[in-house]
Amino acid sequence: MHIAMVGAGYVGLVSGSCLADFGHEVSCIDADAAKIEALKAGKMPIFEPGLAELVANNVRARRLSFSTDLVGAVRDAQAVFIAVGTPSRRGDGHADLSFVYQAARAIAAGLDGFTVVVTKSTVPVGTGDEVERIIRETRPDADFAVVSNPEFLREGAAIDDFKRPDRIVIGVDDKRAKAVMTEIYRPLYLNKAPFVFTSRRTSELTKYAANAFLATKITFINEIADLCEQVGADVQDVARGIGLDKRIGSKFLHAGPGYGGSCFPKDTQALIKTAQDHGAPVRIVEVVAAVNDQRKRAMARKVLTACGGSVRGKTIAVLGLTFKPNTDDMRESPAISIITALQDCGARINAYDPEGMDQARQVIDDLTFFYDPYSCCEKAHALVIITEWDAFRALDFDRIKSLLVTPILVDLRNIYDPDELDRKEFDYSCVGRGKVPPLGP
Repeated sequence: MHIAMVGAGYVGLVSGSCLADFGHEVSCIDADAAKIEALKAGKMPIFEPGLAELVANNVRARRLSFSTDLVGAVRDAQAVFIAVGTPSRRGDGHADLSFVYQAARAIAAGLDGFTVVVTKSTVPVGTGDEVERIIRETRPDADFAVVSNPEFLREGAAIDDFKRPDRIVIGVDDKRAKAVMTEIYRPLYLNKAPFVFTSRRTSELTKYAANAFLATKITFINEIADLCEQVGADVQDVARGIGLDKRIGSKFLHAGPGYGGSCFPKDTQALIKTAQDHGAPVRIVEVVAAVNDQRKRAMARKVLTACGGSVRGKTIAVLGLTFKPNTDDMRESPAISIITALQDCGARINAYDPEGMDQARQVIDDLTFFYDPYSCCEKAHALVIITEWDAFRALDFDRIKSLLVTPILVDLRNIYDPDELDRKEFDYSCVGRGKVPPLGP
């Protein structure tokens, strides 16, 4: 099947490459000519494990191509996916749908024969209706159907998520469109992936509800972690104890500095605004978003406390800048708020991240970058671990202790065992693993 993927960013590039790997002929379209030329040369605009090899293999097999010619690609396609950005609109938190609507107008110009237009971008309820209206207004003669097919890709594991999904949600009301979508995803029937066919608006809301629920789980366990510190409990044991309950599940119950990334922050805000506009406010999600913002600042205070209440004139070594491991994505990373707060308190920051330093240069000023964890620690007064990259899980703490001015370690991801660090005579701080308070007066 011929497929046009409008948008060669994270979602479009991963989805297009995987669909090509299924055997479809996919053309990824982007208005950024420099990005398209780089992709043709095999240079990836993002870091995602396995993506460069997947793209190269399918380009070599002539199933995947890149172009700026949207109209030409749409003319040859039986399905056109809209996979453009929907960032938070500046000033009010609503999703900015200008790129989606711009794509819809451009797609309308190229439609030739029955075509399924698929919104893959994360969009508020009713966006599919507006996309359909725009196309019909632009091309009254066009034969098409608009479908919602939200993505559920985790950065760092996106290829596996696409090829072995938990579920495939498709919002469709047209029988012909349902047949096309079924054919597109037919290879996944072999894996017995659950297909959820529903209305378009239900599909759109499902994506937001899923992300809001996961954000809520993260925020819940972070608040429980704060309570653990006060009462002398261990949040990791609490998380295991509740996560073994099949009604709850163990995923997204890892205490830390709060959620970030390209999805949860903007999607929770968009859901909040949509709910308010329709007179059905989602109070739980409102609190989740507020608590998560406060969480990042609280982590900076944890570092201040570990350093004796002041970091003025001190150098702090930071390991991990991206919002999660196995990505170079800095969007809404907790590291931004934490580092900025420490700088505001007078600290100098040494930083190392395996993939995120180029992106970090664009969003955080006055960092000194290093290219391994140990040089980053040299002559620093404390070490802070913000992102749990595998490269940070087996550090040589004898060596680190010899490099630091003072043996202070603030582990915001609970990578290490407190007893081990105590034996190595570190002043070790972590998240949600409190000491048992003394009994009696």
